[in-house]
Amino acid sequence: MIKLLYIPTIFGISIEVYFILLLLSIPIYFIFRRLFKKRIASVGKRRIVTWLTTIIITPLIYVLIVITWFLLDSYYPNKDFNRQQWLTEKDERYEFAKNIVNSNLLIGKTKIQVIETLGDDGNDNKSNDWYYDLGFRPEIGNIDPDNLVLTFKNDKVVSVEWHKR
Repeated sequence: MIKLLYIPTIFGISIEVYFILLLLSIPIYFIFRRLFKKRIASVGKRRIVTWLTTIIITPLIYVLIVITWFLLDSYYPNKDFNRQQWLTEKDERYEFAKNIVNSNLLIGKTKIQVIETLGDDGNDNKSNDWYYDLGFRPEIGNIDPDNLVLTFKNDKVVSVEWHKR
């Protein structure tokens, strides 16, 4: 197998991380240098404390930035059910799923009432299990769409489940 792009690693960490840490450490060094200038009188001690603080704080700030990035990337709002948005924004239906399940909005409804509320989506009237595609939730590594599964008994909804992948 031919590698198209080889990215070297040092101690199992990609070289880009070291460049990012270097770029982060420059302003951090000058911030602590200025901060310690007034607090530590000895120049030698000030340099040592500044360098040690920079070396310790820089990776911590990098980790916080990465964690914040992942948390922001996987955030999505939980909205109250809105029929118009449900029908028009099919890729963002996952935003309504929690509300639909928790509010028991569909429990006890007939198949015709469910079609009036959620639309048809190609479900077979003879089937007792109906599936509605909710789209892809924004999550790291999420490659499968979620589904809303309605189970009917005697032509009335008895359970609504959100199948997260």
